[in-house]
Amino acid sequence: MTFQAVLFYFFAAILVFAALRVVTARNPVHSALWLVLAFFTAAAHWLMLGAEFLAIVLVLVYVGAVMVLFLFVIMMLDVNFEHLRKGFRSYLPVGLTVGVLVLVEMALVLLSGYLKPVVAPAAAAASVDNTRALGRLLYTDYVYAQEIAAVILLVAIVAAIALTHRTRKETKHQNPGEQVKVRARDRLRVLSMPPEKRDG
Repeated sequence: MTFQAVLFYFFAAILVFAALRVVTARNPVHSALWLVLAFFTAAAHWLMLGAEFLAIVLVLVYVGAVMVLFLFVIMMLDVNFEHLRKGFRSYLPVGLTVGVLVLVEMALVLLSGYLKPVVAPAAAAASVDNTRALGRLLYTDYVYAQEIAAVILLVAIVAAIALTHRTRKETKHQNPGEQVKVRARDRLRVLSMPPEKRDG
């Protein structure tokens, strides 16, 4: 068994374990940390296969953006933060484990970069860079799937905006148009009061 195959099975085992911990961990913060490890491990697989663009997109988009949104959702949940602060040290083993595994994976991927990859990428055979080959494949063979996905995402965005801006009876809102039309006498009321006389 070659070194690349050992790395592949090692990363696959970490990925499966991290994915299982995402759904079995009771603490939502622990689940988010295990999900970060799963994303990094999947990116390591892409790097070993020679798909650098997909690997960096996975790290930047999912780890950098989606995980931030997940953490915002976790923070907005009805969680007893006093209880979480009391057990803050319990996050340290999980955080250290995830951090060490990410560092080990990055070191192993860099080490395997000097060796032959597990699968020779098709882009290298065609003497075309990986990003250009991926773009050609997506917008030629899979162009209809791309268009369908774009339409579904557009419908989801429109539905989210419609649900957000729907008016509710219990919701208090302001009408900027009515605020602009207001006149001075509507805001200011002048009262005529007799002067007070002080004794002495």
